[in-house]
Amino acid sequence: MTETIRWTAAETASAIADGKVTAVEVAQAHLDRIEAVDAKVHAFLHVDADGALAAAKAVDDARARGDELGPLAGVPLALKDVFTTKGVPTTCGSKMLEGWRPPYDATLTRRLKDAGVVILGKTNMDEFAMGSSTENSAYGPTGNPWDTTRVPGGSGGGSAAAIASFQAPLAIGTDTGGSIRQPAALTGTVGVKPTYGGVSRYGLVAFSSSLDQGGPCARTVLDAALLHEAIAGHDPLDSTSIDAPVPNVVEAARNGDVRGLRVGVVKEFAGEGYQPGVLARFADAVELLRELGAEIVEISCPNFGYAMPAYYLIAPSEASSNLARFDAMRYGLRVGDDGDRSAEEVMSLTREAGFGAEVKRRIMLGTYALSSGYYDAYYGQAQKVRTLITRDFEAAFGQVDVLISPTTPTTAFPIGERADDPMAMYLADLCTIPSNLAGNAAMSLPCGLADEDGLPVGLQIIAPAMADDRLYRVGAAVEAGYLSRWGAPLLDRAPAL
Repeated sequence: MTETIRWTAAETASAIADGKVTAVEVAQAHLDRIEAVDAKVHAFLHVDADGALAAAKAVDDARARGDELGPLAGVPLALKDVFTTKGVPTTCGSKMLEGWRPPYDATLTRRLKDAGVVILGKTNMDEFAMGSSTENSAYGPTGNPWDTTRVPGGSGGGSAAAIASFQAPLAIGTDTGGSIRQPAALTGTVGVKPTYGGVSRYGLVAFSSSLDQGGPCARTVLDAALLHEAIAGHDPLDSTSIDAPVPNVVEAARNGDVRGLRVGVVKEFAGEGYQPGVLARFADAVELLRELGAEIVEISCPNFGYAMPAYYLIAPSEASSNLARFDAMRYGLRVGDDGDRSAEEVMSLTREAGFGAEVKRRIMLGTYALSSGYYDAYYGQAQKVRTLITRDFEAAFGQVDVLISPTTPTTAFPIGERADDPMAMYLADLCTIPSNLAGNAAMSLPCGLADEDGLPVGLQIIAPAMADDRLYRVGAAVEAGYLSRWGAPLLDRAPAL
């Protein structure tokens, strides 16, 4: 069954539906792979072997009864540990929630189960999704399968690393400032941030409520589209959920064609701070799109330069509010409750012990930005910048159908290199943050290896809100173009673990 782990999700589902392999055999093959390599990668925080095999058996039983199987029935998946999963530990990579087993499923988790997807377990992440490298997890860092001494990106590095190391064909991440796309770029995989509100946030433990968005991670554009279709759609339990039909992302992924499409190259996403190998691969991608029949247009979005400072006021401000619920009184960790200390002392001791340095940093920054006398000067101004960035996107999409850029300024950096330099770490999300502020859709997919270090480079595609299908149309065309050039998927060139 060793070849099974290298199948795409679409191939796996087809093989199960045709009776060439059972869902239990597929699940077991991936569990065996996890046991063999995850000690090196540390993609998973919790492996639910019993739950995965039971879910796989249910798919096999349904097939035996003659029931019609869904397009992802029996396909294994790695779930970022920020979505509540009934009876399964959900920690958000934090000591604050260590051992917590939710009494309910997130809407996304429920939809995965309803689709027959086999959830293998929960993946490692930066604590409460705050980070760009998965080094801020309370349970230790995840290694990049291309070079385990380097980061896999963050905050969803565990999900991306699970896919890149063939421990799962599919994964779920969340994207607040680039946490799906950035890990995808650094691991040579595909990651999509759907339109904000396109996928329910009910049961997603909140970091920054106006920015957080769950989305699919995969090894191919079609697999990402199939997963996107399974998890998307209106949810009355989420007040920010969009009550509109889901764009036909699967059809777009199956029929990628960019002839006549206007593709905008964002002028501001280049220059100082960008690794030469990243810019070289991006230039190659632009040329490929031109060869495929797209019209290339240079676009200026002048306010994008203010996106990162605006984000690092808005996101911490919302985090300081959202994380106030971890008060040692209702659930989660409790420290110092010896009967003599006050509630305030217990709360202080619990937060000191339960939150890591990056979470504390962002809570303090956000609380300051929201405080009396500073709200208008900081948080209020950042929201005005957010409006300007949204207008830049509106102006750009008046001229072109999609925008493209590098996903990240550099390839994967060594673990620990930026641990003591928060500003250098934050710059990893330079290209991805604007889409979160505006709420539109974006994708990262592989566009080659950097000459300097032989590590993956990501191409970012950005589409207007509720035009997610354009991402898959362009992504499928680019993927097919590269496959014809390379002769095999990029991950086939990754060093063996």
